[in-house]
Amino acid sequence: MTDATTMLDLINAGAGEDAAIGAPERNALSYAALRELSANVIETLNSLGIGRGDRVAIVLPNGPEMASAFVTVACAATTAPLNPDYKAEEFEFYLEDLKAKALIVEKGSKSPAVDVAKKLGVSLIELTVPENAPAGLIELVGAPVGDAGSPGKAEAEDIALILHTSGTTSRPKIVPLSHRNVTASARNIAHSLALTPTDKCLNIMPLFHIHGLIAAVLSSLKAGASVTCTPGFNALKVFGWIDEEKPSWYTAVPTMHQAILARGARNEAIVKAAKLRFIRSSSASLPPQVMAALEEMWHCPVIEAYGMTEASHQMAANPLPPARRIPGSVGIASGPEVAIMSEDGLLLKAGETGEIVIRGENVTTGYENNPKANAEAFTNGWFRTGDQGIMSADGYLSLTGRLKEIINRGGEKISPREVDEVLMNHPAVEQVVTFALPHEKLGEEVAAAIVLRDGQQATEAELRDFAAKSLAAFKVPRSITLLDEIPKGATGKLQRIGLAEKLGLA
Repeated sequence: MTDATTMLDLINAGAGEDAAIGAPERNALSYAALRELSANVIETLNSLGIGRGDRVAIVLPNGPEMASAFVTVACAATTAPLNPDYKAEEFEFYLEDLKAKALIVEKGSKSPAVDVAKKLGVSLIELTVPENAPAGLIELVGAPVGDAGSPGKAEAEDIALILHTSGTTSRPKIVPLSHRNVTASARNIAHSLALTPTDKCLNIMPLFHIHGLIAAVLSSLKAGASVTCTPGFNALKVFGWIDEEKPSWYTAVPTMHQAILARGARNEAIVKAAKLRFIRSSSASLPPQVMAALEEMWHCPVIEAYGMTEASHQMAANPLPPARRIPGSVGIASGPEVAIMSEDGLLLKAGETGEIVIRGENVTTGYENNPKANAEAFTNGWFRTGDQGIMSADGYLSLTGRLKEIINRGGEKISPREVDEVLMNHPAVEQVVTFALPHEKLGEEVAAAIVLRDGQQATEAELRDFAAKSLAAFKVPRSITLLDEIPKGATGKLQRIGLAEKLGLA
């Protein structure tokens, strides 16, 4: 069979009777049923006047219906999953910016998105779940809005998915990803994790974010494997789900891994009985200390990967054993070509620090309606990630930070990640985020927000002295804030940019 270049190709690859999409305490949807559902959804959307290239926003809670809606709607139109927790003004911004033709919500939804859609004249489509239906089986009901301009099945160059970048400092940019982009990424991930039809992923990631959509859902479908879709991350329930569903892997962001780790001792029997082949970490850097503790707890390798929306998620990943995994490195190129570039556009040699650049089938062709951003993002056919890093002679990539997050203390450049890793070695420290604090003379000063382990104590002075043993004086945080919890973004990522303002320190 030729390799999948559309979402429909992906779901046509699985064996008919095998489970495709599941959920805790429910029967799974088979590949045969998912194929039938996709045909029904194409027909339904076309009959409502929605076809290829039309944009359909999806506002649904995490779970199997969100996964199957994403997969099947993309077979007919362009999907735009949105965070269900947005406020009305956020929905208004995104629905207008996307030029959404329709919005899919649960029947009877009380989401503010419903009123916003009515105000903007966006067609409303209600999703219902038939009684006693397997996980992910849905029906869509709405009022027709004329004829579909381009009916039928989506093709490789059609846009399958539109997401906005998580703009921390500026207006979010629209990232269009074609069927070719997302299927290439699903193939890269399935290959790097050696997924087979016997694998089962437990998805705890939000399904309005590239990580969950591609790494958990699409890579599983690409392998003819199954994905169990939970209602979202809940550290109290994860162990029960692992016990009940017996997944072979899960993927998460570092803050989720840390929350799971903190509860491991209370769930010893489940941990011991778990049959995880590996666990995956992505979307932010995983402290090497956390990686070691996770491997010790689960008795399986932790595969750290490096992804971003513009690359349809994965760019690099540590390989599975027996190949070498390097804690603190995001591994080797996994699909796209990866290189290091100087500010003036020259490719650098191994061991030289510069901006990480990528090119390949999974990379977006450019931001929508944003020539300025595209001119800045693309150099000689390479996409500039905005991340700073180093490539070793044997191709292992290490991130030294986001270029925007590098702290400039009176001309001295400090990588926040380096400071994080030193402070994480203190026995009382559970979580650290190092960030820039505005300073009137130096421009920026080094600051850190720290969460201590339960029952442990440490003063700011002790933590500063500890850091000073391993760091040059200019890298030692001048300000340390002890917190019960560090503010996180919608996807569970710790955000350095804007943290000084959020903590009232700016």
